[in-house]
Amino acid sequence: MNLRSLDLNLLVVLDALLDEAHVGRAAERVGLSQPAASAALQRCRHLFRDKLMERGRGVMRLTPRAQALRAPLKALLAEVEALVDPAPVPLHELRQTLRIVMTDYPALFVLAPLAARLGETAPGLDLVVQPWLSAEAARRALVEGSADLAVSVFAPGEDGLRYTHLLDEHYVVAMRPGHPAATAFDRAHWLASPHIVVSGRGERTTPVDEELGRRGLARRVGFVVPGFQMVPTLLRQTDMMALLPSRVAAAEGGLVSFPPPVPVAGFPLHLAWHQRRAGDAGLRHVAGLLAELLRAPAPA
Repeated sequence: MNLRSLDLNLLVVLDALLDEAHVGRAAERVGLSQPAASAALQRCRHLFRDKLMERGRGVMRLTPRAQALRAPLKALLAEVEALVDPAPVPLHELRQTLRIVMTDYPALFVLAPLAARLGETAPGLDLVVQPWLSAEAARRALVEGSADLAVSVFAPGEDGLRYTHLLDEHYVVAMRPGHPAATAFDRAHWLASPHIVVSGRGERTTPVDEELGRRGLARRVGFVVPGFQMVPTLLRQTDMMALLPSRVAAAEGGLVSFPPPVPVAGFPLHLAWHQRRAGDAGLRHVAGLLAELLRAPAPA
């Protein structure tokens, strides 16, 4: 192939097309008219000898070839940007949107102080918080470029990502102060009370239940909710209990907590981004603030 005949701008348009899977949105993102973006798509199809995007039921779907192009295309464009090496822009002049994948824990207590700090240091940075589906989905979003940062439980691997260990979390049993078990909490009271389980997939059985089964024990799951945000209100108004990360329980007023009466594994929390973004000043700034806020001691 003759590289002199390749228009680099075409790859920029293709990157937007593969991200958006929508010609109109891709055109708006790169500042083209929709006909111009459609023409660029046709040129890309000819270049890669593949349809790249196919029309489905009201949506455009990426072909397998297009999916395979996403990560290497983003890496190539990032390397070109690094080669050009634009002059750094002061933080207070940055105008940028960053997409962060995280669950409602730790979003519950980190987003407000993060917004305040950004307002002081980089007011032109906007954030889009994307829902956490799984650690693998978060990792894939960073590799493919549909997310910029992710806070999750990761097993670091050879995937082009940079990982920062933030904290090690443990669980506590939380309930309202007037709960019948609050004055004499033990395993029997714990098993006798209905429990609230947090599961984004609506699953009633967790590793805790597997541990109980090995001990010949069982608990009653009274509620399954998709996130931690709903749990404190339910606990304050009912005689249910819940296993909560210690920082969630500490941040919520009007609850008491106890160590679990059976072993419950905690979890590490990591912050990750793709190494192709190492030169992104806005991303580095937000990553630094997130690490600082999440590493801060939990409230007493």
